Amino acid sequence: MLQVPAATPYAWPHDRTLSPRTTALLIIDMQRDFLSQGGYLDSQGYSPARFQAIIPRLVSLLSTFRRAGFPIYHTREGHEPHMATISSREKHRSGVNGARIGSQGPLGRLLIRGERGHDIISELCPLPNEAIIDKPGRGAFTHTELDAALRCRGVKNLVVCGVTADACVSSTVREASDRGYDVLVVEDGVESVNDELKWWSLEAIRVEGGLFGVTSECRDIIEAVESWVNAKGRGND
Repeated sequence: MLQVPAATPYAWPHDRTLSPRTTALLIIDMQRDFLSQGGYLDSQGYSPARFQAIIPRLVSLLSTFRRAGFPIYHTREGHEPHMATISSREKHRSGVNGARIGSQGPLGRLLIRGERGHDIISELCPLPNEAIIDKPGRGAFTHTELDAALRCRGVKNLVVCGVTADACVSSTVREASDRGYDVLVVEDGVESVNDELKWWSLEAIRVEGGLFGVTSECRDIIEAVESWVNAKGRGND
């Protein structure tokens, strides 16, 4: 029998349609600007160490989805060099705690497309057949082609991981829920600047019987995908 991930608050996906035809891995903003010294988050006074700790788990998750042939999407937050997509409020906010978006840093201009800091870290570098969704804000569906790309492939289930749980992950999950996707967030594959913020971000997803989705641990998701591969090998695709 096909194994589904042990998830909270319901077994996911709700209709047991786990396969490469229906399910995609969405990796949110694993960029140098958020995970490296000298990047945007570092400039805001937050240590990248918490975020770096999830890299090995995401490497394992990504490798499993690749071997099984599931579709994979990566996102990057950032703006064109002209910065026409950043509001005056966002410019102001980003400078309250540290360097503003667009400021020059050790990895180039902060959160600007084409700069070294904007790139995805080498450990999770996308393959040529994996889509990269460039977004100007927190949510991966707003002002991007993500929804169209997923629907063209028939994807209705999303496994979401990356940074940060309280901002870009949370915004993307809520957008996905409103569009009818069945979402699973990887509990130990997301991170925030502190434990309390991460806990509340995950709890907000699970509330009311999974208002925005469910959560599960990386090992359970890997086991479920490997179970699908084994079932396929037995002719149970």
